[in-house]
Amino acid sequence: MKTKTQAERTGSPAAEQTNEERTGRRRRYWQSIWHVASVLITVAAAAVLVSTLLFPVFRIYGTSMTPALEAGDVVVAVRPAGSLKRGDLIAFYFNNKILIKRVIAKSGDWVDIDSDGNVYVNDKMLSEPYLAANEKSLGTCTIDLPYQVPDGRIFVMGDHRAVSLDSRDADIGCVAEEQIAGKLVFRIWPFTRIGTVG
Repeated sequence: MKTKTQAERTGSPAAEQTNEERTGRRRRYWQSIWHVASVLITVAAAAVLVSTLLFPVFRIYGTSMTPALEAGDVVVAVRPAGSLKRGDLIAFYFNNKILIKRVIAKSGDWVDIDSDGNVYVNDKMLSEPYLAANEKSLGTCTIDLPYQVPDGRIFVMGDHRAVSLDSRDADIGCVAEEQIAGKLVFRIWPFTRIGTVG
């Protein structure tokens, strides 16, 4: 009894159907891979757009904002819809970097700081519950006090007053509204400290 050769076997209708099934499965497999990849790319692009335009995300470096924010914290900001208030935390651009500081005074306000680090805005001492005990300090101050905040500018300071470089330093000065990258609202990392910031 003769056995069929390989060529004869592959030429049979059953073999042709099997080859077609394999080709179809292979095509569907690569179509699925392409579909998943395109969905992932679209989601990633949308996430980048949202984080850039609506909810910028920042990682904290340094200690100028302790204890409110610590190095390694990751925070979400929003574009300020209205005017900022005293005590708000903002991120702003300065010399190709992003700095995080606290709003102390706004356009037209008079700022004064005594030798003990007490801050006065329009002759009223600020209540600053966000500062750690004994954190008040005149720090690096190269501006003439009392100081009037120029039009369209915001006077900012870090919470760790002894080490923070901020509006007290003439090289940094007050922040223009167009420099502001966002108002910090929520900490997303570390999970043990997740929650609103302020």
